Amino acid sequence: MPEQQTIVITGASDGIGAAAARQLSAHGHRVVVVGRSPEKTAAVAAEVDAPFHVADFADLAQVRALAAELFTAYPRIDVLANNAGGIFTQETTVDGFDKTFQVNHLAPFLLTHLLMDRLLESGAKVIQTSSVGHRLFGKIDLDDLDNSRGWTANKAYGDAKLANVLFTKELHRRYADRGVTAAAFHPGGIATNFANDTSSVMRFAYHTPLKHLMTSVETGGQRLVWLAEGTLGVTWRSGEYYEKNKPGKVNPQVHDEALARGLWDRSEDMLALGVTGR
Repeated sequence: MPEQQTIVITGASDGIGAAAARQLSAHGHRVVVVGRSPEKTAAVAAEVDAPFHVADFADLAQVRALAAELFTAYPRIDVLANNAGGIFTQETTVDGFDKTFQVNHLAPFLLTHLLMDRLLESGAKVIQTSSVGHRLFGKIDLDDLDNSRGWTANKAYGDAKLANVLFTKELHRRYADRGVTAAAFHPGGIATNFANDTSSVMRFAYHTPLKHLMTSVETGGQRLVWLAEGTLGVTWRSGEYYEKNKPGKVNPQVHDEALARGLWDRSEDMLALGVTGR
């Protein structure tokens, strides 16, 4: 059995987050379940005999409260799995940002930032659930992160998932030599309620007979587990993006180091955070 770790999983009330929570708990890890729905989050936590916390990432005040709870409750966090996300209709959050961009990027960026001292103390792994959509649909413009000049569901989602990979790259650059490592991954086309309430063409794959060709939530969860339990430098390398437990093809923008730095700095500005390590 692998050495026990304390593993925080966001978006763990359903889908691959819940599947990963079940698998990691069965492997003897201390799992911390985070979700948006109080009822569903509590149910998963009860199933795996784990503590749970509730936060809606469309409200950054709840993300800040979550970070404070986690920091107080867990003196060690070995893995932070930023798994919460999704594709949404065009909507502005209470914080004034595009919902898809906020839930998928700004909220986990904020959570990671607020937990950084604990992550540094623990030598933690930070895992981003990205998507092949980052390569298919993403093209980030730092001056229009909300896509106000041409919003589509696919573009917003692709940009947000591209932001996950760029965040991984820049997190590695800034913190790997201090002990915090990072990876992003595509869990597969998972047969869930994904894209149900959007205009994205992806909803047809997820809600038609095509869904039978898609990856199970258990397999998607296993890909998160593979990173969480993996040995850095042996199983996987920090700062990289993975598909099917192998290095994956990335959007050309992922190689733009200035863009990764710019996204980090712009995200800090949007969240009114102090400047972090360069």
